Amino acid sequence: MTDLPPRAELRRPRAFKITPDRPIGATTTEVAETAEAPLDGVASDATAERPAWRERPRVLRPSARVEFEEQPDPYAREAAAVVDGMPSEEVAIEVAQRRGMVARGLLSWGGLFWSALGGLVSLAVGLWITRLIDDLFARVPGLGWVGVALAALAALALVGLAVREALGVARQRHVAVLHKRLADAHAADDRDAARSGIKDLASVYAARPETARARQDLAALSTEIIDGRDLIDLAERHLMGPLDALAQREIALAAKRVSVVTAISPRAILDVVFVIGQTVRLIRRIAEIYSGRPGLLGFVRLAKSVGAHLAITGGMAVGDSILQQVVGHGIAAKLSARLGEGVLNGLLTTRVGLSAMAVCRPMPFAALKQPALRDVAPFLFGGDKSL
Repeated sequence: MTDLPPRAELRRPRAFKITPDRPIGATTTEVAETAEAPLDGVASDATAERPAWRERPRVLRPSARVEFEEQPDPYAREAAAVVDGMPSEEVAIEVAQRRGMVARGLLSWGGLFWSALGGLVSLAVGLWITRLIDDLFARVPGLGWVGVALAALAALALVGLAVREALGVARQRHVAVLHKRLADAHAADDRDAARSGIKDLASVYAARPETARARQDLAALSTEIIDGRDLIDLAERHLMGPLDALAQREIALAAKRVSVVTAISPRAILDVVFVIGQTVRLIRRIAEIYSGRPGLLGFVRLAKSVGAHLAITGGMAVGDSILQQVVGHGIAAKLSARLGEGVLNGLLTTRVGLSAMAVCRPMPFAALKQPALRDVAPFLFGGDKSL
């Protein structure tokens, strides 16, 4: 049996109280000396001498507190002011669509003039047709009845044209409202609003057989448990992706035609006429891809929206493509003045096409990247040698 040490050498039990308010820099020994309490009347030997190797090194608290004060960036405020002053792409699209859909009131001088002129022209045409039919009846009654039948057919065709124009304008207005609804639903991640918007989006392309598979998949996904933002992103990838590719192809072809014709055209007036014709054709084609072919009045409203979008986003494009346009035009101009004009006209045509694409698209760019000049027409920057 092992011999026990004498009783005097045994360490007596002690109790230590751990307090959260431990002072910074205090060692374990100091905390034990201040917090220990005797147990059952037994005297504590906390003040007894302890070996040196049990002492922990003292952590000294610095006498002076070092604080680092952030210095504001001198250019951050100016950059933030510039960014805040520029509208975002989505805001620019909504403003442009609203300007194109809002008709000018009849109380303005312009509206009063065109309304009065239209009324006079209508009265003149009506009186001329009435006089013509009377003369036909006076000469030969049979010719008079033929004139009446032709006038009735003309009136019926005019009513059909008016209905088509009204439907085209209503379709464009519906696309603008749907764009706003889907943008708000995507920002708020609203599942119910997203499902309702996707249902309306599918109805827009109900007569398009190439979108049947995408519409069927979206109808199946709308019944599943899915977030609103994810549902809109899936609709953009499956339904808008092929349409975006087709629109970009049309823009690239129009830009290439304008560049080539401008470079080889002998007269400046021919350049102007061709560029205007290609611009009108491009806007109509993009509108037909996304929402259906617009009529005359619908095209006028769409052109107003495209012009408003170009005016709003003109300053936003400075950091994106204006520098590339100037550089590309300068390099081409060194080779040939006509080649430089062709490149510049192609770039301007591409910009008009991208604005028409943004205005006619029934949903915002979220899951897919919005195309830029270099993405649509790389041949204007030297990326394609086919030009």
